Amino acid sequence: METKNWKEIKDTVYGAKGSKRRDEFDRDFESFKIGLLLRKAREDKHLTQSELADLVDRKREYISRIENNGSNLTLKTLFDIVEKGLGGKVKISIEL
Repeated sequence: METKNWKEIKDTVYGAKGSKRRDEFDRDFESFKIGLLLRKAREDKHLTQSELADLVDRKREYISRIENNGSNLTLKTLFDIVEKGLGGKVKISIEL
């Protein structure tokens, strides 16, 4: 049995980079990673989801949704959570 690396698996299952299905997968994966990063930052600050939600005037359920999948997160909300809620800074990069 041939061993494949992660890139080869993505190419096989989701198509080559630049294909619609692969681009959707990559965007969803990036959203998921944002959720994980926010959860880790919140936990590092020893805040509960409810405490963070109060700091940014949101509901706990909303924070939970973001941490679990990161989708439908506006830039304003991301900045509010990171800056107001967690006391950090957001850095965004764009690759062309």
